[in-house]
Amino acid sequence: MPLLSRYHPGSYSEEQYNLEKRIVRHSLFVSGSFVVVLWLVKLFEYEFDLDFSAWGVLPHDVTGLRGIIFSPLIHANFKHLIANTIPLFILTFSLFFFYRKSSYTIFVLIYLFSGVFVWLGGREALHIGASGLIYGLAAFLFLSGIISFNIRLLTISMIVALVYGGLFWGIFPIKPEISWESHLWGGISGFGLAFLYRNSIPVDPRENEVEEDEEIEDITPENEIEPEEDSTKENN
Repeated sequence: MPLLSRYHPGSYSEEQYNLEKRIVRHSLFVSGSFVVVLWLVKLFEYEFDLDFSAWGVLPHDVTGLRGIIFSPLIHANFKHLIANTIPLFILTFSLFFFYRKSSYTIFVLIYLFSGVFVWLGGREALHIGASGLIYGLAAFLFLSGIISFNIRLLTISMIVALVYGGLFWGIFPIKPEISWESHLWGGISGFGLAFLYRNSIPVDPRENEVEEDEEIEDITPENEIEPEEDSTKENN
């Protein structure tokens, strides 16, 4: 209840409102641009009858190291790409909207860590697709929302849990054609970064204003000390 009582919708100043609009536009631009890149890569493959799967992560192979950079950009087919497009767009937007100071660092680290760990511990097969990145983002947003106990981030955590709760089963080797290692290590990377960056979780400035108001309200006339009478005065 104390957390909910501090939430004041619609209490933005005009300056805060304009700033939030800029943040929304920036978040849309980054998430949209990344998704566009994935589609351009797939369309390029389709148009020129190419297959970039060889550029995926190949564990324990030196040439497979290039997949750490390129594998999230490559998808087996359009069905695979379509399945990743919407969750990737929503989760990337959420990261850049709520974690604007550390969003680029977190995104790059999840991108790299998921690929590195798959190269170190994955099966001897080519691992492609942005699923590891999706699992990493979902895990980061979910856990950081719980750690922060911030009403807005908690809301995102609940949405991630409800909408992408089915992702949990993707970390198990149920379907051999799916890179469950990417899902697993992406999720572990996201959880680890949520703990690592727990002190940089954004705080809504409006909460601080409410706390200051509450402190001011605590100072009541009953708590004030009445001044002592001057002993030098004569009694009439």
